[in-house]
Amino acid sequence: MEPPDAPAQARGAPRLLLLAVLLAAHPDAQAEVRLSVPPLVEVMRGKSVILDCTPTGTHDHYMLEWFLGSELQVTMHDTRGRSPPYQLDSQGRLVLAEAQVGDERDYVCVVRAGAAGTAEATARLNVFAKPEATEVSPNKGTLSVMEDSAQEIATCNSRNGNPAPKITWYRNGQRLEVPVEMNPEGYMTSRTVREASGLLSLTSTLYLRLRKDDRDASFHCAAHYSLPEGRHGRLDSPTFHLTLHYPTEHVQFWVGSPSTPAGWVREGDTVQLLCRGDGSPSPEYTLFRLQDEQEEVLNVNLEGNLTLEGVTRGQSGTYGCRVEDYDAADDVQLSKTLELRVAYLDPLELSEGKVLSLPLNSSAVVNCSVHGLPTPALRWTKDSTPLGDGPMLSLSSITFDSNGTYVCEASLPTVPVLSRTQNFTLLVQGSPELKTAEIEPKADGSWREGDEVTLICSARGHPDPKLSWSQLGGSPAEPIPGRQGWVSSSLTLKVTSALSRDGISCEASNPHGNKRHVFHFGTVSPQTSQAGVAVMAVAVSVGLLLLVVAVFYCVRRKGGPCCRQRREKGAPPPGEPGLSHSGSEQPEQTGLLMGGASGGARGGSGGFGDEC
Repeated sequence: MEPPDAPAQARGAPRLLLLAVLLAAHPDAQAEVRLSVPPLVEVMRGKSVILDCTPTGTHDHYMLEWFLGSELQVTMHDTRGRSPPYQLDSQGRLVLAEAQVGDERDYVCVVRAGAAGTAEATARLNVFAKPEATEVSPNKGTLSVMEDSAQEIATCNSRNGNPAPKITWYRNGQRLEVPVEMNPEGYMTSRTVREASGLLSLTSTLYLRLRKDDRDASFHCAAHYSLPEGRHGRLDSPTFHLTLHYPTEHVQFWVGSPSTPAGWVREGDTVQLLCRGDGSPSPEYTLFRLQDEQEEVLNVNLEGNLTLEGVTRGQSGTYGCRVEDYDAADDVQLSKTLELRVAYLDPLELSEGKVLSLPLNSSAVVNCSVHGLPTPALRWTKDSTPLGDGPMLSLSSITFDSNGTYVCEASLPTVPVLSRTQNFTLLVQGSPELKTAEIEPKADGSWREGDEVTLICSARGHPDPKLSWSQLGGSPAEPIPGRQGWVSSSLTLKVTSALSRDGISCEASNPHGNKRHVFHFGTVSPQTSQAGVAVMAVAVSVGLLLLVVAVFYCVRRKGGPCCRQRREKGAPPPGEPGLSHSGSEQPEQTGLLMGGASGGARGGSGGFGDEC
């Protein structure tokens, strides 16, 4: 039973006693009871929270009790019904572990202090829960822009939050300001459901009147939720697009790749004709060709494509495309035509064959003819050097330099990838043309007998000329690198007086004639000084040989005048120890004085020393 002095508001409604505690008394004088309780406490779901109720002043003793508020009596429960249960700490504070949505209510703290009276204070607990990810369910059907009222676009769901979130809608990132009342242009409806867990789920459905511009629009929704301390959060849904039905307003018809900027296609290519209407869903296309103002239907499909494999010049003409869209406005042009122009270039024809033979110094005209569309351009070249434009090539005063390959090239200026060539080879018939390497004179202005010289003779003509020399030893004629039509032969020989008198000739010949050149050497001096030196060298050599023979002859004659004379010249002077030697040793000593040959014979092996 409540004490008679309880506050009027505490007596005004039934309450459920949760917990009570008797706190220690104080010896000091009592004063009026006052309470310090936070009026609002906010916490995230699942977190613990402590509600504090602190009396002010000093009292002998007092009792502190916690009561639940009366506004949700139907769902209240006692300490045994909450898990985990309510708890009081030693200071009388109410402890709620793992706050739940059901804990969101008023909590009343009542303090009774005897004679000091009774005080009561209320703390409001708000429990916040972040909702799950926002989900959106777009309309999967085809929505018509021809409807004159709003159609259902999508439904957005934000589940299990607290307090209930708010849902907003966006198109291309811009917020849609739509009312909640039905409206032909657009509106939205919302429904909030409390789940068994006590959490709140919100469903919002968007309705809009659609336009053709919405065919590429990106839509999404977002849930806005509250957090403690006045903070807020936002969860956006994935974006989505709508499938719209709208009539055709424009038709395009063109030649696809490959085509030139001027609209030509090459004969033999595979060509695509492409037709596109801007209606949705894709309408049916009829592709046709106009023949004598009559339509020849070629294909009917939903893609608007017509493929021509290996197109020919006979397929040039007028082609058309028609969009079969019965929802289109009466003033919309649903049919388009185009001109298909097939470019072609036939092989070139020359008035002459592949080989043209002409005599030297003659003239000729070669014609190059071609058929093509658009009109081809013709150009003549030789060795990549331009000779002129047009079908006709004039050749006048032909020389051997005119030999070579002439090319006629046809091209289509508006179809740069289409061209053809044809060529012929010109052979100039004539007697040989001869060139020689001049003989460089000696530094002193004359040649000498025995000087070596190399002569070079070059020629050209058709048929190829043969080269011959007036003396044997000439090299075979060989082509000269880098000089078309030219052949060359060389002859290496020694200069003589006869060559100075007669010269050396080189001749080039073919069936049309021959050309001859004589090399002259001018003055050739005899090699007189060189001959005298040679004779003198021979004489000196013979004299030395005779002297050697004479010396050996004297040595071989034993006891000859030569030997006696040598002994007399080689005898030691008087008074020297050598004079006391016996005569048998003198020949040995004499042999040593004559040099290595007689000294080597000293051993008695039959050498010349034994005869002296």
